[in-house]
Amino acid sequence: MSDMKLNTLFSVEGKVALVTGGSRGIGEMIAAGLLANGAKVYISSRKADACNEAAARLMKNFGGECIPLPANVAEIEGIDALVAEITRREKHVDILVNNAGVSWGAPIEEFPEVGWDKVMDTNVKGVFFLTQRMLPLLTARATKDEPSRVVNIGSIDGIGTPSFETFSYGPSKAAVHSLTKVLASKLTKRHIIVNAIAPGPFPTWMLSTGVGTGGDVEGTDWNAVGKGNPSGRVGTPEDIAGLTIFLCSRAGQFTVGEVITCDGGSLLV
Repeated sequence: MSDMKLNTLFSVEGKVALVTGGSRGIGEMIAAGLLANGAKVYISSRKADACNEAAARLMKNFGGECIPLPANVAEIEGIDALVAEITRREKHVDILVNNAGVSWGAPIEEFPEVGWDKVMDTNVKGVFFLTQRMLPLLTARATKDEPSRVVNIGSIDGIGTPSFETFSYGPSKAAVHSLTKVLASKLTKRHIIVNAIAPGPFPTWMLSTGVGTGGDVEGTDWNAVGKGNPSGRVGTPEDIAGLTIFLCSRAGQFTVGEVITCDGGSLLV
């Protein structure tokens, strides 16, 4: 008999998860949601201090076990070091959230090659090669009835046309959306379910740089930013964590290769 209870349908309890870019922004929001619901969560970010501080903050606020593993997933060496460390600690991983991402803004005449390469290396190459290197851990305990999950964090800028002069960012996220479908087509039969989320405006460091407050997340008037959205607000941790938990739980098990927007209607404007 099937169990239709909410706490079974949407459970991630006892799962082992890795969230890249988990020290701030959307990554931290997702890590918080997984921790609060009983998952063991590893977070990675480039800066060791920020990673360690975020893990401590997350455990203080949400309980559970959050382990910081600093790494640069834009480089193969960083990816290999991250996978080696988590392999040393775990026999399997149930959930991989490819959230680490960067952007670069400059007028089109001045847009530099380094701004193109950094964005593509982190946002696209890093997603593919980390997923590739994680396959032994992702398949270790995966079955038809209990598949592992990969959730790639794309962007509505990969669907619509971004207003900012971030010429490599939107194309990189469109590539993530396409890669999600390609990976899903290859990995579903290996009991790994791959989907993507395309977030809209959230109160993050990255968006604060876009709206002109230069990384001052606390000092940004997010109510003003949200006024242009049909929902009249920016996203909250509950919005992005809730969708991630759906995709990583029994409830989302038959949703495969999708790119799901989480934007409050931004693309409808």
